[in-house]
Amino acid sequence: MCELYVKADPILYESRSRSLRICGVVTTLRLENQFWDILSDIAQDDGMTTNQLVAKLYEEVMDYRGEVVNFASFLRVSCTRYLSQRRVQSPELSVVARLQG
Repeated sequence: MCELYVKADPILYESRSRSLRICGVVTTLRLENQFWDILSDIAQDDGMTTNQLVAKLYEEVMDYRGEVVNFASFLRVSCTRYLSQRRVQSPELSVVARLQG
């Protein structure tokens, strides 16, 4: 089982910064490439760009919670929740992924 994780391409866990506009303010956000890829998938599913998705998530969490202590961590957790939800909705996908791994 550990081979699945140990053999991951180092590019996936390399961090990358992106500049984006959130609520009219340009900011820089640093995440691992794997999370940027997942956010891109979510954005594509919702018919928007990754930057639009990130800005929308920020606005929605601010409306709901009133603050975001660590937005990068919030995005990482959002990605893992998305993957968990997909796995529950399509269990055959997780079996195929394990076989390909």
